[in-house]
Amino acid sequence: MTVFDQRLAPEFFDDVQRRVRERLAEEGLDAFLTDHPEDIAYLTGFFHHPSERPVAVWLETSGRVVMMLPELEREYAQSQSSRAELVAFFEYPGVVAPFEVLAAAVSPRGRVGFASTMPYARLAAARAAMGNAQLVASDLLARTRYVKFPEEIALHREAARITDRMLAAGVALVTDSVAAGGELPTEAELERHVTAAGTALMYAEHQNVVVASLLAGGLVYSGANSAFPHGLPSVNRLKAGDTFMLSLGCAVGGRFIEGERTFVLGEPTVEQRRYHDAIHAAQKVGRETIRPGLECRDANRLCLDVIREAGLGEYIRHRQGHGIGLGMHEAPWLEDGDATVIEAGMVVSNEPGIYVPGHAGYRISDSMLVTEHGAEALTTFPRGLDDCTIPL
Repeated sequence: MTVFDQRLAPEFFDDVQRRVRERLAEEGLDAFLTDHPEDIAYLTGFFHHPSERPVAVWLETSGRVVMMLPELEREYAQSQSSRAELVAFFEYPGVVAPFEVLAAAVSPRGRVGFASTMPYARLAAARAAMGNAQLVASDLLARTRYVKFPEEIALHREAARITDRMLAAGVALVTDSVAAGGELPTEAELERHVTAAGTALMYAEHQNVVVASLLAGGLVYSGANSAFPHGLPSVNRLKAGDTFMLSLGCAVGGRFIEGERTFVLGEPTVEQRRYHDAIHAAQKVGRETIRPGLECRDANRLCLDVIREAGLGEYIRHRQGHGIGLGMHEAPWLEDGDATVIEAGMVVSNEPGIYVPGHAGYRISDSMLVTEHGAEALTTFPRGLDDCTIPL
């Protein structure tokens, strides 16, 4: 069996940094500053647990890339072959403040873009330390991350394969419990089972596993609890007649995928079939309309209109989807307020849903790779109600 390597080659980050420098030049910026953990992983390959001690990357149009980090992280960054010059401060808040250490190393001047996600306190500290530079908010790096490199797409594909296996593991646990004639699992037990299945598969078949904010897992909810779009798993035990949802995903090499399916335990009622068929139809339209050249807001409208035309618009609680990459949820947003033009190489979720208070929620989600002529569903677990019904 071929072992899948999650760690990207150091040379990959040279291509990433080159793309960012090109964007800096186009926007008249001399450098860029970010402290967001996902940006840092994207630019250098360094994954870390964020804390009060700041980690930041300074990237110049000249080609210099400097990562400021606490001394206690230096060896860890070196172990990951982080693609940056390392500048360390001893401790936080420090006799010399961290951003003063960075400023002394890079002598900031000119127009410097900073990630708009930077917390106010850190931005204030950076401004105080970099008085000779003009710091301007920019979403340049977020936009640069929209279109994935081929190496990233390979990670997304593998994460999708594992997510499909996690969905299958969840169904198998419920099916086996039915066959055994004993108690069905609780939401929490089902969540632990699929999480264990995903992580076990990864460690068995991969090397250099990158532990991101979430390695594998998700949300599991049944009956009325599933009417909360992001309800947390509870001790509710599945029972005959329930609608239940497996909202799962994982990250391979730090690149996320989500896959969600809605199931029915036993013969579906007329009501359950109507609800499930409506989101299945909307999700199918979503797969067909996500394509290059279409604005995100138009894709969202075309998808959700299917639900409205089915007379179920009152149960819509959220947009069609969102971007996926180093974050499970990231821009662009497939939503009425986002005019971003969809491009080949983006990875976005397609997850229309309806939520009927006191009854259940129904959502189907695939992670979609935008291609030159349309979009490919990376997650492939069956979607229709006949395939998502568990006989009793």
